[in-house]
Amino acid sequence: MLAFFRIFLAAIFIIFTTLFALVYCTLFKPRDPKHVHFFCRWFNQLQRIVNVELIHRGQEKIADTPKAVYVSNHQNIFDFVTSPGMLPPRAVSIGKKSLLWIPFFGQLYWITGNILIDRENKSSARNTIQQVADAIHKRNLSVWMYPEGTRSKGRGLLPFKTGAFRMAIEAGVPIVPMCVSSVHNKISLSNRDNGIVIAEMMEPIDVSGYELKDARELAEHCHRLMEQKIAELDTEVAQLELARSGDDVRISS
Repeated sequence: MLAFFRIFLAAIFIIFTTLFALVYCTLFKPRDPKHVHFFCRWFNQLQRIVNVELIHRGQEKIADTPKAVYVSNHQNIFDFVTSPGMLPPRAVSIGKKSLLWIPFFGQLYWITGNILIDRENKSSARNTIQQVADAIHKRNLSVWMYPEGTRSKGRGLLPFKTGAFRMAIEAGVPIVPMCVSSVHNKISLSNRDNGIVIAEMMEPIDVSGYELKDARELAEHCHRLMEQKIAELDTEVAQLELARSGDDVRISS
C-alpha cells in the first residue's frame, strides 16, 4: 500500500512538473540550459516522497570550475532521486534518444534543454561528441553523463565507455567525478524509512595532459578513483545508519 501511494504521488509530481515546464520553458526560452538546474531543484524533492536522507557535499570543489564534464555512477531508477540536487548551474545531461518516448518525463527532459543522442548510430554519436565539445564553449555549458552507459543494478561500478572522456579532452575542460553511495537493495518504495545516501563531488581531474588517443586511460583512471570513493561512502553510510539506529534504541528505551 505504501509503495502504491508513493508511486501515485511521484506520478502526480512528474505530470505536474512536466505540464508546468512545457508552459514555463515555452514562454522563457525553450531548451535554455538554465532550465535543467531549475527543475533539478524540483526533482530533488522526490527524496521526501521516498523518505531517504540525502547528504550532498563537495560542491565547493567546483567553485572555480565554470565548465566541465561531470560523470556519475548509474545505479537504478532511484538515480532520479539521489543525483539531481548535485547538478550545477548551466549543466545539461546527455541521455539516450529513446528517453523521449517515456511519457511526461521524456518531454520534460527535452524541453528543459538536455541533449539526446542516438547511441545505436556510431557515426552520429562521434559527431555528437564534437558538437557538444564545441557547445561547451560557445554556449558556456557543462555536461553530465553516466559513463557506464547502463544501470549497474547491483553489479558494482561497470566499465566506462570513453565518450565522456573524449568529450572532455576535445573541449579541454576537466572531468569532475560525482559518486553516490550504493542504493541497490537499499531503497524500496515499500520501506517506511530508506536510510541515508551520500552523494559527493570529487576534485576536478585536469585533462590537459591527455590526447584523444588517451581517452581509455583517462576513463580507467577515473573509474579507479570513483570505485574507491564509492567504497568509502558505503562504509560511512553503514556507520551513520548504525549510529542512528543506536540513538533510536536509546530514545525508545
